[in-house]
Amino acid sequence: MTQTPTPRNRWSLIGPGIVVAATGVGAGDLVATLIAGSRFGYALLWAAVVGTVLKIALAEAVGRWTLSSERTMFEGWSSLGGGWLDGRLNWAGLYFGVYVVVWGFVYGAAAMTSTALPLAALFPVLDLKAWGMLSGAAGLIFVWFGGYGLFEKVMTACVGVMFVTVVGLAVIVTPNLPELLTGLWPSLPEGSAFYTLGLIGGVGGTITMAAYGYWLNAKGWKGPGWMAVMRLDNRVAYVVTGVFVVAMLIVGAELLYSAGIALQGGDRGLLDLDQVLRERFGRPISILFLVGFWATSFSSLLGVWQGVSLMFADFTAHVRGRSEDPQARGDKSRAFRAYALWLTFPPMLLLFMDRPFGLIVAYGVLGSLFMPFLAGTLLWLLNSARTPQEWRSGWISNLLLGAAALLFAVLAGKELLGLIPS
Repeated sequence: MTQTPTPRNRWSLIGPGIVVAATGVGAGDLVATLIAGSRFGYALLWAAVVGTVLKIALAEAVGRWTLSSERTMFEGWSSLGGGWLDGRLNWAGLYFGVYVVVWGFVYGAAAMTSTALPLAALFPVLDLKAWGMLSGAAGLIFVWFGGYGLFEKVMTACVGVMFVTVVGLAVIVTPNLPELLTGLWPSLPEGSAFYTLGLIGGVGGTITMAAYGYWLNAKGWKGPGWMAVMRLDNRVAYVVTGVFVVAMLIVGAELLYSAGIALQGGDRGLLDLDQVLRERFGRPISILFLVGFWATSFSSLLGVWQGVSLMFADFTAHVRGRSEDPQARGDKSRAFRAYALWLTFPPMLLLFMDRPFGLIVAYGVLGSLFMPFLAGTLLWLLNSARTPQEWRSGWISNLLLGAAALLFAVLAGKELLGLIPS
């Protein structure tokens, strides 16, 4: 039974925010932050702080919509006008349906590969493909049989491992505190403009931010009475995320920037860092880092397998006209399990072949457009009669959501321009 929120027990109730933040911070985000530190030192620290603030605003908006309206994000999207299938599917629902299918296929392979990289380095008895398939199967089995309570505990444990590893590395490399503080003043070193936008946009931001409301419901938080707890939960989660990002920036600045060491892009850049750590600090520190790398990747995999499958189940229930049936929208529903299977088995094919160019294009376009879609629709929903007057957005929330929508639109434009042959 869910406890009733009181000022005294709020801290003991937090959890969904940790889940959404842990899911959003993947190995790729850590590499991007590392590379920012290795190229520009502490100069872009302010961008990481701004990114944390924007994600707090976005997640708070998702939570405020869910609790104040007592409706899911998909129900909100379904109310935004237009409609087919007797009003059960509109432009927003159609976009989400196409996005979640294409994105899930490619993300499944990326998540399995990311989780397999540290395992293959730690236990070379199996190759990368085998570890990837085992990781995907482990995620499937976990969400198939486990409930939200166990899921939250495992995600929290992963965050604990990540925190010890990442913050421990930052302490070991001995940050230069005066230089660190100078990075809080906004500046744009030459060649850093779009890199800065990417760093702001990459602090724990994925489709799973929209899943936050579903995890609130799974936790048993329903109605405006949980608003204060949700806001505390969200702020704690993203402050922890901000600490991760700052710690990785410190590692990049202190360990790589001064030595002029470059990393590979993508998740494999963390294997480069593992080699640097092994040479400088020895194998025990290297092993500890690889364990943290695995916790970061596996928590993202689990979060998507669970959270996005819940969103897909809600989408399917609406399209089928069963939106009032909790069994059609829960983590034991056929749609939930079908999407978990979709995330696991078809993407295994991509582990054995070069990903088709057309799929990569579709994935890049849809992926870049989801975050401005989320920010824009939240602005719409939280300033309309769909939200009770008391819980509509004030000027600060609107300013931050507008800034997020603009930022992600610029990043989406950059992604789209990158598809045009030079």
